[in-house]
Amino acid sequence: MRITTRLTTRFAARAAASSMVVAAALAVIGFQGAGQTASAATQKKAPSIVTCTAANTKVTVSTPTRPINHLLLKATNTGSKPCYVYSAPFLRAGADAQAPVAWAEETTPQSVLMLEPGKSAYAGITTYSPDGEGGSSIKTLGVIFADRKGDATGAEKTLKLSKGGVFFNSAATVTYWQGNAADALAW
Repeated sequence: MRITTRLTTRFAARAAASSMVVAAALAVIGFQGAGQTASAATQKKAPSIVTCTAANTKVTVSTPTRPINHLLLKATNTGSKPCYVYSAPFLRAGADAQAPVAWAEETTPQSVLMLEPGKSAYAGITTYSPDGEGGSSIKTLGVIFADRKGDATGAEKTLKLSKGGVFFNSAATVTYWQGNAADALAW
């Protein structure tokens, strides 16, 4: 009987000590959680990131000195929030174009580019190749941004090309958006 009483007393003492440790731990966690909630409520909400579109992004096109048969497309975030520039732009080479310029799949970046307000992304356009077929001089370039799913976002921005136009043939391609002009023109 003495052994049973001694075991019961030890068990009860350990259970009480364990309960106190658990209660203390829960009190600390509850106190920290309450403090975190209060501080989270006082912090400003981070700006949400939107999709880059013709409405919040300025698009320009230029003719680089090198390489030949290339154009450089530049997209600059003019909005007040950061924006994601997805995939590659949909390009309509000329007012009568029946299909968009093909995307150069080998230029897919490792991640989607996010543009802070005032920052830019670049896409290189190969306008023709001797391997291509047909072709004509194009005076306008229609640009539509892609959304997260790779679909068109809506409104097209039409850019004027040089006075005499730029020659495009069936080999024309456009790169995915790149973080700098050199990477965009490397293809």
